[in-house]
This record gives sequence, structure tokens and C-alpha cells, in this order.
Amino acid sequence: MKSFNGRVAAITGAASGMGRALALALAREGCHLALADKNSQGLEQTLALIKTSTLSPVTVTTQVLDVSDRQAMDAWAARCAADHGQVNLVFNNAGVALSSTVEGVDYADLEWIVGINFWGVVYGTKAFLPYLKASGDGHVINTSSVFGLFAQPGMSGYNATKFAVRGFTESLRQELDMQRCGVSATCVHPGGIRTDICRSSRIDANMTGFLIHSEQQARADFEKLFITDADQAAKVILQGVRKNKRRVLIGRDAYFLDLLARCLPAAYQALVVFASKRMAPKPRTPVFEPNDEPRP
Repeated sequence: MKSFNGRVAAITGAASGMGRALALALAREGCHLALADKNSQGLEQTLALIKTSTLSPVTVTTQVLDVSDRQAMDAWAARCAADHGQVNLVFNNAGVALSSTVEGVDYADLEWIVGINFWGVVYGTKAFLPYLKASGDGHVINTSSVFGLFAQPGMSGYNATKFAVRGFTESLRQELDMQRCGVSATCVHPGGIRTDICRSSRIDANMTGFLIHSEQQARADFEKLFITDADQAAKVILQGVRKNKRRVLIGRDAYFLDLLARCLPAAYQALVVFASKRMAPKPRTPVFEPNDEPRP
């Protein structure tokens, strides 16, 4: 797919971040859009930005959607095809983050992140695939993460879902290559992208004192690691689609961590443990003066 002009793209997580950036970039190229997000206010803001920044006339539809709801996803895919006449691209971009130890993580939080990060991608892929095949020229773009290539402590739920998206998408791409049906697939692995994911993430109390000093400090520190602009990320993703890439890395941090995992596929874990211990809060040792008496 060398051109997006006149095509139709469905994008989840379109209320902010990479989803919004993708919507704006595609609209500028004359691509019609079906946008979805759970955040209705953010969706309206994205729609307003498209109207004010796009010169070419494009049709844009919006849908408030929970991607973890399979029936809602199926209904939205059918509505997109009916409203636009066809669907050529689906960007399964919606995602959330969760920080917790394996021992302490609540099952409800695990079900929440798996429902959005993994099942949302599965539902979006399966719901849209028949319409992409019917278009004769389609592409599935699933957002994993650099942490679908490289694991870290305190992020087991996030790592698990992003590794799952990677495996799911790579298997899908191989099947599509074998079928020669006019549809392809790309897995996207962003590093730190300046989006709202940090503010919307869940941080369990068990992380305090283990890997972080406080939740507020952790969010501020995480945001410092977001070194790539969402607009630049969207540009890289669309270049990857044009080149029909199987894997797209975004940001120099993603390239570095991918290289580290390739060169040290098992040993990198020891390096991560070493670095995490150095950055983790240090236990405070009480200081007693010579004349102090132990308190009962």
C-alpha cells in the first residue's frame, strides 16, 4: 500500500497520543477515517483537529468503544464498512499500562490489562479481517511495545500482553503471506512515546519501596523516558506500512533495547536486575546516638 489517498482506516485509541497522530497524518493524505476510543471528549477533540488542519475533504466517523468488548468491536467493524463502503487499514492501537509485582498483582488488574492490550488487538484483527480481505488491499497494524521484545521487573502484566501481541501478529503475517489474499500485517514496537499512557496507567501500592519511591514520583520519572513525539511515531508507522515491514521499531531507545535483547537474549535480564537495584529505593537504617535507649 504505497498511498493512503481514498483509503479507509479504522483506528482505536484515537482520542490521544499515537492514535490521534495517526488520524491527523492519514487525514492529511486524504484517507477516510473511522475513529474509536473510550474517551468521548478526546475523540471530539481529535475530530475538531482534523477539521481545522486538513485541507482535503475526508469522511470521519467516531465511535465510543471499549476494545475489550468483543460484541462491540464486531458491531463497530460492521458499522465502519457500512458507513464508508470499505475498510483498508485497521490500527489496533489502544493500550494501557500496569505496574505491579507478580506476587502482589490483583487478578482484576490482570484481567483489565489483558482485556485491552491483548484481547482488544485480537478482537480488532478478527472483526476487521474479512472487510480488509474484501477490499482487496488491506493492512493490519497492531501496536505491541519495546517491552514485547524486552522484559523488565514490575511490569509482568504489560510485558505479557505486549509479547502476546507480537506473537499473535507475527503468526498472522505468516498466514497472510501464505494466503496471498491482498492483506498484510505489521507489528509496531514503540519505545517511550509522549502519550497519555503514563497518566492512565495503574501503579500498585506494592511497587512503593520496591522499585519506586512514590506513585507521583514514578509517573514523573516515567514521563522523562518518553523521548519520541507522537507525530514522529505516526510518521514512522506509516512509512513501515508503505514498505510492508513486518516489524517497526520507534525511537532510539527501542533500537537499543532490541539490540541488547538480540545480543544478550538471556544475560540482559541480569543487567536489568543490576540497574533496577541501583535505581530502587534504599532501605533506611535508623541512626542511634550513643545515649539513645531502644524504644519498646
